[in-house]
Amino acid sequence: MTFVHKDGNINKNADGLSRWSLPNNIYNPAYIPEEASPPIPIEGIGVTDLKNTFFEEVRSSYTQDRSCSILFQLLTNDCKDNSLIHALDEIWRKSYN
Repeated sequence: MTFVHKDGNINKNADGLSRWSLPNNIYNPAYIPEEASPPIPIEGIGVTDLKNTFFEEVRSSYTQDRSCSILFQLLTNDCKDNSLIHALDEIWRKSYN
């Protein structure tokens, strides 16, 4: 898509591309003081009140799972060890490859 600017005075119309911009002062309805800092958008809020025992159970379940432990070794070492890859369960192996 391309925009072609046509002067409003020639075409007897005034559009957003042909108007002079208003000065940034108190008489401009869209006035923004220059010393005003822009608002910081809230990207997301995460709150949890789960007990540490829950997180420990999650961590221990990952260490007890054989395929998960192998996958962890492969990913942390950026490893292409075929014996480790073939030790994964079939579903995990397909996802890893």
